Amino acid sequence: MAWLEITRHLVHFVLSDGYDCESEGERNLFVAVTGSGGLLGREVVRIFQKEYDVIELPHNRLDISDWGQVREVLLNNPPDMVVNCAAYTAVDKAEEDIEKANLTNGLGVRNLALVCRELGIPLVHISTDYVFRGEKKKPWGIFDRREPVNAYGYSKYLGERYLETISPQYYLVRTSWLFGSGGPNFVASILNAASKQPELRVVNDQVGCPTYAVHLAEGILELVKTGAFGVYHITNQGGVSWCELARFIIQEAGLDVAIVPVSSAEFPRPARRPKNSILDPFPLRETIGRLLPPWQDAVSEYLQDLKSKGGC
Repeated sequence: MAWLEITRHLVHFVLSDGYDCESEGERNLFVAVTGSGGLLGREVVRIFQKEYDVIELPHNRLDISDWGQVREVLLNNPPDMVVNCAAYTAVDKAEEDIEKANLTNGLGVRNLALVCRELGIPLVHISTDYVFRGEKKKPWGIFDRREPVNAYGYSKYLGERYLETISPQYYLVRTSWLFGSGGPNFVASILNAASKQPELRVVNDQVGCPTYAVHLAEGILELVKTGAFGVYHITNQGGVSWCELARFIIQEAGLDVAIVPVSSAEFPRPARRPKNSILDPFPLRETIGRLLPPWQDAVSEYLQDLKSKGGC
């Protein structure tokens, strides 16, 4: 029997913020989502609430880099599972703010893993394509050598190492090029720039898998319901360069803006980026029975959502 079904009959508890479970009979699982105020965290909360009781733990309620705070919050109100969406995501800024990135993306995962082990519950942790060097010609497999090329990637690598050496029950989910409502992302940036400029210069020698936060959250939900712990790559399907992605966004949005391809050397950034960030999804299909939709469908869906809200 899958872990999620077994734990439906765990003991009753009451949360300090008013959440209550029925004391008799079957109850919903209680899932704690850290970083619930972020781009992905918001979607995880929304998607998981369809089936489980969710407690939101945004940064102002739980700083995962604070060991004492993590213990107090999780031990006082023990959940059945933690989904960690909390992260330091400022890739370029991390080059100067290495300690802060390591505290959140590295030590923060250690803190969560230790408490989850103490409680005997699973930890779902979201990681990144940036743990890989990016020089490989083929897509990156789940157990390929990790060799990050920037400070952000290294901080996420630290988190992965803490997770896999501490937690006996974990889902390590790597994703890439995330976009969606509720936070800064490439699609929104292109639309914003296109509204102000007749021509955009976009890097054409970095490729990856754009991933819609809604689809990722849905995939994570399906994954945890299997009880199949391990390492997974969850992205929308297909690889594309930033330049090609920008052209697709402009076309789908019906805008008249020229996209000019440039090399990474012509567009220097503080943090080096992997040239190839395409992730191999094996064994996602073999575990949940499907892969996420193609990235083109994902971008179109996001643009339609923006349009329905008057933002595109």
